[in-house]
Amino acid sequence: MGFLTGKHILITGIASHRSIAYGVAQAMHREGAQLAFTYQHEKLKSRVEEVAASFGSKIVLLCDVTKDISISNLFICLAEVWPTFDGFIHAIAFAPSEQLCGDYVKTVTREGFSIAHEISAYSFVAMAKESQKMLSAKSSLVTLTYLGSKRVVPNYNVMGPAKASLEANTRYMASSMGPKGVRVNAISSGPIRTLAASGIKNFKKMLSHCESVAPIQRTVNIIDIGNVAAFLCSDLSAGITGEIIHVDGGFNITVMNESFSN
Repeated sequence: MGFLTGKHILITGIASHRSIAYGVAQAMHREGAQLAFTYQHEKLKSRVEEVAASFGSKIVLLCDVTKDISISNLFICLAEVWPTFDGFIHAIAFAPSEQLCGDYVKTVTREGFSIAHEISAYSFVAMAKESQKMLSAKSSLVTLTYLGSKRVVPNYNVMGPAKASLEANTRYMASSMGPKGVRVNAISSGPIRTLAASGIKNFKKMLSHCESVAPIQRTVNIIDIGNVAAFLCSDLSAGITGEIIHVDGGFNITVMNESFSN
């Protein structure tokens, strides 16, 4: 029996089998969780339904986080099958592609900045706000962030401030929802080959650099992230909230690798 047996978890952000959210679903299914899924628009519906079926779920619901009514409808529909549930995975982020290359000050726009923050950061608390009456007393909310929130990463640009906002959001949500028994944490993932990451210029160079510098001498994968997400949604992590947990092979602790000392 897995450590998530009896838990009901909603997972957002699956676009393909390479999505981090897919790795999260794999780990949670392995540990016995019952899963529900969201899709952003009709073009993704059948793809997410196929993924859901592979994990024994028929619960696939529309959610466009740019629209309050869509978020509200998501939880109205979910309540019809799960009157209460035990948390959700927020694996949603976006910035217009033209914002993710070149000089930050030259490329950033008011619209691009607003879109990145609204979808990547505000949507997390918007979902929490709409679902809080349904959340069980030991619920866990988990979002995904990246080191670009704290360090300058070439071409990550406007997503850096958006992820910094998401991390602050995580701490304030943890404080607000803690008295109700709800925990809120973020996983700071190392770079992974996903559809979203493919929009970042020179992403392959970023992967190569991380592999050479990280203490474990490899990049992480979606199962590495999924395992930590599963832990954070379990009662094993009952004392953890408001944290940004790095799952990047230790890359975040490094400054220079050994080649600089030789």
